[in-house]
Amino acid sequence: MLDLLPDLFDHYHPQLQLAQPLFNDYGGNSIFSGEIVTVACFNDNSKVKELVATDGTGKVMVVDGKASLTNALLGDMLAEKAVSNGWQGIVINGCIRDAGTIATLALGVKALGCNPIKTEKLGVGEINTIINFAGIDFIAGQYIYGDANGLAVSEKQLILP
Repeated sequence: MLDLLPDLFDHYHPQLQLAQPLFNDYGGNSIFSGEIVTVACFNDNSKVKELVATDGTGKVMVVDGKASLTNALLGDMLAEKAVSNGWQGIVINGCIRDAGTIATLALGVKALGCNPIKTEKLGVGEINTIINFAGIDFIAGQYIYGDANGLAVSEKQLILP
């Protein structure tokens, strides 16, 4: 399967919210889906680091970095840790770094762009709060679907066509 969202919208349009098309694809998996786990942070990826070390089976981390382009919230080491712990994808309203390495990993990654500068780790941020960007709310426990066509969210898990 090369496309997921067109089929989902053909079958489940009223149950889906489509995010504004702001993101670039960086991960080795262009199609991903899973239960949403949210992170709110600004130029500090401490909570991202904390979460990638946990079991992410069937989950997608959605990170609101407040659209900051000054630091990367995800790099190769955290992305590799996410893969080893079963995360399906990471969506970042902000930047990543190590894009070449991340492109080789079995992980869906969408972000606004790249920046080679890492963040400070001050332990600042919140996990599983409601976050809003790209025109929609991302709520922990809901489901997200991503492919080259964009990102969509549903309240409940949908059966993939």
